[in-house]
Amino acid sequence: MLKIFSFGKSDTGLERTNNEDAFIVCHEQGVLVVADGMGGEAAGEVASRIFVKTALEIFSETEPEEETFTKKIFRLLKSVFDPADKGISDNVKQDSHFLETGNPSETELTTLNRPEEVVRRLIEKTFIKSNKRILRHIKKNPHHKGMGCTAELMVFFNKGFVFGHVGDSRIYCFKNGQMEQITHDHSFVQRQIDQGKLTPEEARTHSYRNIILRAVGIGKNLTPDIITGKIDSRDLFLLCSDGLTDMVGDNLIHEVLASAASLTQKTETLIKMAKSHGGHDNITIILAEITENCKDSV
Repeated sequence: MLKIFSFGKSDTGLERTNNEDAFIVCHEQGVLVVADGMGGEAAGEVASRIFVKTALEIFSETEPEEETFTKKIFRLLKSVFDPADKGISDNVKQDSHFLETGNPSETELTTLNRPEEVVRRLIEKTFIKSNKRILRHIKKNPHHKGMGCTAELMVFFNKGFVFGHVGDSRIYCFKNGQMEQITHDHSFVQRQIDQGKLTPEEARTHSYRNIILRAVGIGKNLTPDIITGKIDSRDLFLLCSDGLTDMVGDNLIHEVLASAASLTQKTETLIKMAKSHGGHDNITIILAEITENCKDSV
């Protein structure tokens, strides 16, 4: 029987005074979320937290009526967002780590007992509803115009996964000693790479490298990439914001994922590497490992 263990952490970095990233590990539903807010003073941290809160809400609805761990978190979140979903209170802005609920130890995830097509619909619903909520917030708070977020939403079910992706945060899969980026950046420089006008190396230092072509909350119509796949024992998935990948090359990330270190140690190492290479942005990482055997959560 396959088991999934996960660990997540976020760091403000060395240059930012606040953290616009948000993430959550929902162990009861096998749901992982990373959202990277954009907009600076236009409240990017509000957008990322709206996305995470919406994901929690939608996937908690798939559970029985008893109060699960996720429902407890959602009940707490409801005290932060107004009941009519008209906006977000100052409590979230004052606590930049409000939704960075990384586990102090590696946690076993439960795969969602739903058909693949149902999981796909829930993911699509999360992106569509989050997009509407952010746009509604901007309409009621015009000074927040320009806010939005990138988002990675990954769900494990039975022996597979489905993920939704928008923006330039990324998901990698480390399998059989090889690391592959399984998301495609929605960015100006990635489009230039696709057209043969830039190399990946040139893109890393390009003056337009931070221009995002698709994000949650920047337009009425949003189409996330929805990808499905199978999982096997010893697969390792990395979800991360660009605060990691802008600072650390894929070759170095590969070395860390290939090491014998625990998920916690790998996460800490990647964050330290991003900071040692500049730490210009917030850094958020979730690792999820597939295994057939029980392991210590350390």
